[in-house]
Amino acid sequence: MDVLTDPARRFLAATAPDHTEVQAEMADLADEWGFPIIGPEAGAVLRLLARLTDADRVFEFGSGFGYSATWFLRGGAESVVCTEFDADEAERGVAFAADHGYADGVTFEVGDAMETVDRYDGPFDVVLIDHQKGRYADAYRTVLPKVRSGGVIVADNIARGPIDFETLVAHFEAGEPLPDDAVDGATRGIGEYVGTVRSDDAVETAILPVGSGIAVSTVVR
Repeated sequence: MDVLTDPARRFLAATAPDHTEVQAEMADLADEWGFPIIGPEAGAVLRLLARLTDADRVFEFGSGFGYSATWFLRGGAESVVCTEFDADEAERGVAFAADHGYADGVTFEVGDAMETVDRYDGPFDVVLIDHQKGRYADAYRTVLPKVRSGGVIVADNIARGPIDFETLVAHFEAGEPLPDDAVDGATRGIGEYVGTVRSDDAVETAILPVGSGIAVSTVVR
């Protein structure tokens, strides 16, 4: 199911920021590997959020080879903690950073992001959640105490990707149940995440239909 009309999608693509040299290389690699990246439309939002929050520290749950991190750095972020379970992807991210001169701005941690975040103290200014969909809500609950007031938590793949968007619409519009984990764990995980942030008074959330759909939650506690 397409969230946007074709003209709207083309308009967003045509007006998105141009890739930097390293981002263009990353996009080419993503095409070669069949690896999903957040893309320039949503990347522009990440850049904007880093700029608006005057971000110093960013934490990512799921980073691949660091494409999304480059958008935070373009927005002025001082440091981004990238987490990736696949060592080859993280190694490629380290090489990209070294070759293009931003190694001081990123730290790649190989392993489970949920275990990695426990080793880092806050406060974080911005957090990106983009790993296993069934763990989004757990990631949110774990990292929320480490995000400063006025900071932002962003979640990707809210409207597109490995999910059934029509099922999510039916759930939030008409109260239809979410699928069981065994049937469609990704859709259930995204549904639980959106329900969690919408019901939490500690944040204010808006969903933006850019890229694969992102949920942006500002910490107001």
